[in-house]
Amino acid sequence: MTSDGFVPAPLTPPDPQAPRRLQRLRALGLGRPEREFDDFARSLADITGMPWAMVNFLDDGGQFFAGLYTGSTTQPGVSTPVSAREPGRWMPRDQGFCPHVVHRRRALVLDDVCAYPRFAGNPVVDQLGIRTYMGAPLIDDTGVTLGTVCVVGPEPRSWGQEGLTTIKTWAADLAARINQRQPRR
Repeated sequence: MTSDGFVPAPLTPPDPQAPRRLQRLRALGLGRPEREFDDFARSLADITGMPWAMVNFLDDGGQFFAGLYTGSTTQPGVSTPVSAREPGRWMPRDQGFCPHVVHRRRALVLDDVCAYPRFAGNPVVDQLGIRTYMGAPLIDDTGVTLGTVCVVGPEPRSWGQEGLTTIKTWAADLAARINQRQPRR
């Protein structure tokens, strides 16, 4: 709170599903990088023409990219980006746009993140040079939003209905594959 009584809004919305999500992530063994998710991210980047794509799960420590593709500078399964301006495998919950997708439980398309005051001040805009974002939720068969699939890039881009349909279709496909996993005891 400031001296005039103004309380700034949090950068990310509250997350009432967090305890259930954490339980499901643990039950499904979703807490580490996986080649399947890296391959998925690479294919998503290819189909959308974006340099970066992720399979992102939100846990008690923040955001974890179990699948990551950062263009030709990072090999699959490598968790350390070559350049400081590339996303790594972990990000605080108050950075990026995926926590908003998880909260909304709906896809989010930002042609130019700087055109949206709520998102223009996000640290990834300055730190990583992100200017466009498209993400969709990964909702499991119990109704828990586990995370997202997303693509980002350094230049604004008009996604249109085709982009929205693409990201939603890819998210539904990966959610179906995740639902086929057997929970761990």
